[in-house]
Amino acid sequence: MNNYEYIIAGLPVLQPDYRGKLDTDAILEEIRSQLSEKDSAALGFLLDGWGDGLDEAFYRSAAAHSNAFIRGYFEYDLQLRNAKVAFLNKELGRPAGQDTVAFGPEDFDDRPKVDEVLAMKDILGRERGLDELLWARIDELTVMHVFDMDTILGFTAKLKIVDRWTRLDPETGRELFRRLVSDLKDNYTLEIK
Repeated sequence: MNNYEYIIAGLPVLQPDYRGKLDTDAILEEIRSQLSEKDSAALGFLLDGWGDGLDEAFYRSAAAHSNAFIRGYFEYDLQLRNAKVAFLNKELGRPAGQDTVAFGPEDFDDRPKVDEVLAMKDILGRERGLDELLWARIDELTVMHVFDMDTILGFTAKLKIVDRWTRLDPETGRELFRRLVSDLKDNYTLEIK
């Protein structure tokens, strides 16, 4: 079990006739079917972070998780969410800490970038900009990983972003999917050379 090379090599490749129909659930089920119980639990934890109930208890669990990708991803996710809420609080004249999760590091290096993105007038542009920041963080977390669980978790996080955009804006979803496949191919090619 956990033949990461095989799992990663079997991840989907964009076909020329791709029309925005992405069966994310089937892709995730295929990945999960090839993982050990421990790695499947890590994948499940990551996917739980795309649902409701992201409270302080969830982020504390993420911070204590045995997987480095999960720790780094959810630290960034929390900082990104708190920065969004802080921006909105300021814009709406609400108290600064209202509706934020008071856990984790206070310093957030990407805070100026988040503020710049949120200052945009275009709603889709703002969402796209925030997802671009998250995508870049995923790249940072997986940069030295090629055939391991962190690569699979990074792919999954990006796949969820692609799935979201496919539902919101099919053209953006297709573009992000092409980028995801390209990133995966580039990492695979680097390892072989």
